[in-house]
Amino acid sequence: MNGLTLKEVVLSEDDFQYISDIVYKHCGINLHTGKKELVRARLAKILRQGNFNNFQEYMRYVLEDKTGREFSVLIDSLSTNLTSFFREKQHFDFLKDNFLPALIERKKKDRNFRIRAWSAGCSSGEEVYSIAITLLEALSGQGQWDVKILGTDISTRMLDTARKGYYDEERVSSFLLQQRNKYLLSKRGNGRKVFEASKALRDIVVFRHLNLMEDWPIKGPLDFIFCRNVMIYFDKSTQQFLIDRYWDMLDSGAVLFTGHSESLTGIKHRFKYVQPTIYKKT
Repeated sequence: MNGLTLKEVVLSEDDFQYISDIVYKHCGINLHTGKKELVRARLAKILRQGNFNNFQEYMRYVLEDKTGREFSVLIDSLSTNLTSFFREKQHFDFLKDNFLPALIERKKKDRNFRIRAWSAGCSSGEEVYSIAITLLEALSGQGQWDVKILGTDISTRMLDTARKGYYDEERVSSFLLQQRNKYLLSKRGNGRKVFEASKALRDIVVFRHLNLMEDWPIKGPLDFIFCRNVMIYFDKSTQQFLIDRYWDMLDSGAVLFTGHSESLTGIKHRFKYVQPTIYKKT
């Protein structure tokens, strides 16, 4: 880019509006005016690396890529993929202490040994594996169960990490030692210690690419959904659209988990409030 520094790359109001409109139409992410500097800073790096002369040239390149890979790179750069194992611990405590024991007993009584869960916006996989561990611990000694946890994300890069299931030692610091030894395999990789998700976890998790604004190739009913720190990227109308679809996908008595900074305030819904960021379909 003619030797410009990242700070010198200018994003005009028209360019920002154009990028915002395309991103919103494609995946519902709402890049309001307050996000302009974030968009400029993050895309400026891509422009420099790809030797693009301006934002218009870069966006043409993105839209002409029929594989969709470059659009995925664009979305990846604009979203924050912050996650960790057992993040927002109160959700996993609720699963372990309240929801799963009652669900298991009810299903045993009905002779229905099928459990289905979905992590919508699973990022690099830590949330999905945390759910899997919590489920396996709850089902220990309860006989054979048909369990599947679906993890979806719009980022192909994050999904690649999730499927590999390799995590640095500091990433697994929140594990109890007993759980870490039970569900993770310790290995050496590139001169450092890494931990790999075990076969027991991999057997019950599935990762798929999914844009939440498009068709959902998911068969319900689901027993619970994690959609945490995803809706913060959407405006109210898109949030309403998602909440209605989640309701339709969930079984009676199922639970929806949202992020700590998200609530259903201002959204018309039929969920029963259980506690902050936990809602039940009754």
